[in-house]
Amino acid sequence: MSKILVTGATGNVGRQLVSQLGEGGLDVRALARDPGRAALPVETVRGDLTAPETLEPALRDVESVFLLWPAFTADGADQVVTAIAKHARRVVLLSATGADAPESHYHELERLVRHSGLGWTFLRPAGFAVNTLLWADQVRRGVVRWPFGRAARSLIHERDIAAVAAHVLTSAGHNGAAYVLTGPDRLTQAEQVRVIGEAIGREVRWEEQPPEEAREQLTAVWGAPAFVESALRTWESFVSAPEVVTDTVRRLLGRPALTFRQWAEDHAADFS
Repeated sequence: MSKILVTGATGNVGRQLVSQLGEGGLDVRALARDPGRAALPVETVRGDLTAPETLEPALRDVESVFLLWPAFTADGADQVVTAIAKHARRVVLLSATGADAPESHYHELERLVRHSGLGWTFLRPAGFAVNTLLWADQVRRGVVRWPFGRAARSLIHERDIAAVAAHVLTSAGHNGAAYVLTGPDRLTQAEQVRVIGEAIGREVRWEEQPPEEAREQLTAVWGAPAFVESALRTWESFVSAPEVVTDTVRRLLGRPALTFRQWAEDHAADFS
């Protein structure tokens, strides 16, 4: 049986993917900086994508790799892709919808994978529903203050991203494909806040924040000014040109993508 290596295995998507593959009886190995603390139900080995020299043991006997890049730049990615190509035959890269833009680090990641000699599939999700957990403290106070409340997003449940990744890793016919993954419909950011409030049984209102104020706060939290600038531009663009909605999840999995309301209900405890 071919072995699958899952990087980013302790994150929102990776943990779901490890569980789904493990439940399917597949031969899965998880990569973690601290295997002892990872608490994963599969073989877990020590390794760090930011230190490519640590990857050799994790890649032994591996045929397929799920690659989730951990940084806001592609620095060092060439060494990681080279290491993967020495051992594996294919890679499924968790990319992003903006990967076609040359300034995106995902653009460079995809370029490296395309030229690696590996079989490849790119998963390009829209916004992650789980990123709205950034609002958790504000939700508890009953008011979310954030910019661009009218930005319409097609946020996707991390469980759906993992399910598509599991399908692609375990079935044929996906080499050379770039799949755009979204939720089944759009909600504005203000509507997302309302839905979260309904899921936790508490009224939560939206308060529009000036982008300049948000820029300062997010830069302090993320420490990546270029990424903050890109995020603000993207959110602003979704006010006049709502985020795309695709049926890729339905086509690949044979069921509709999970709604944002389902995601909010699944994560109600995280906001309470």
